Amino acid sequence: MAKSNHYLIAGGVMSALISLLHVFLAIFPVLYRYIGPDQSALTEMAGQGSSITTIASVALALLFAICALYAFSGAGLIRPLPFLRIALITICAIYILRSLFLLSEIGMVLNQGYPFRFIVFSCISLVSGLLYLIGILRQRGPSSRLR
Repeated sequence: MAKSNHYLIAGGVMSALISLLHVFLAIFPVLYRYIGPDQSALTEMAGQGSSITTIASVALALLFAICALYAFSGAGLIRPLPFLRIALITICAIYILRSLFLLSEIGMVLNQGYPFRFIVFSCISLVSGLLYLIGILRQRGPSSRLR
């Protein structure tokens, strides 16, 4: 068995925790008022018990769970999944692209009174994306699972 890749394991754990958060949002939609933007349509829909927010939360929970599985597969914890390298690169790119909102969100928090949690979410995306990126870059060599 190849040496475990701690960066992909950490990225997978972060994806699994994000998935778990979305499970909680599906079960307790009232939590949207703590997570989403104040007075947004999504927050209002969740407060009214809309099934759209529940469906979206479940879909996102599944998506992040799949991201975690791919990270654990790349780290050697589970068997290799199909399209492993391209999936990890795609996941990494999505997290890093999401983190690009960080600069504008800092401005919105400072100038427009947006909640600080938006900066936290972008930082979590940045850290997750970097963990995936470093994990991918460390998977080089003839015994690499990411060929």
